[in-house]
Amino acid sequence: MKFDISAIIEGYAQGYFLMADETNTLGWYASRDRTLIPLDKQFRYPKSLRRVLNSERFTVAINRDFKAVVAGCADRETTWISQDLQQIYWELYQCGWAYSFETWQGEELAGGILGLVIGGAFIGESMFYRIPEGSKVALVKLVERLRSHSFVFFDAQMMNPHLERFGAYTVNEKQYQALLNQALQRRCFLE
Repeated sequence: MKFDISAIIEGYAQGYFLMADETNTLGWYASRDRTLIPLDKQFRYPKSLRRVLNSERFTVAINRDFKAVVAGCADRETTWISQDLQQIYWELYQCGWAYSFETWQGEELAGGILGLVIGGAFIGESMFYRIPEGSKVALVKLVERLRSHSFVFFDAQMMNPHLERFGAYTVNEKQYQALLNQALQRRCFLE
């Protein structure tokens, strides 16, 4: 089954995101409040993570194993990443819209973040880890990459205590649309 990639990108460019419900039916969703990961000095992380970063235990890669990252993100007791959505991510990846930002420990995938790049927006879809600290290191390194490539924002969609520890904050729909419009005027690249 092929999906209309241009219509999907258009949906994200309008501020919507795709999710599957408990019956695996895909739908478009919007949120009155969106969670953003700061790309400025508001971004923070625990001192213990700084030690892990300094140890250089992990290496970072982009799209080294995209399918494994999608599978890792979907591998949960309850998931909103259905088989159809996994196929959509694969097609988005093949068209240059979707990315996996990965951490590796030697030859083992430690963790990763799945997201879409649309203009100057990084829309984070999900993250996972197989080795403790793997996704946290990916988050820190991704923020550094987005900063250095002049991205406007990093959309994490929904707040949780884990993201709050990194300085994540919410914006209302009007603020989000203004940032999104600004981001759509840019042409940023992850690689």
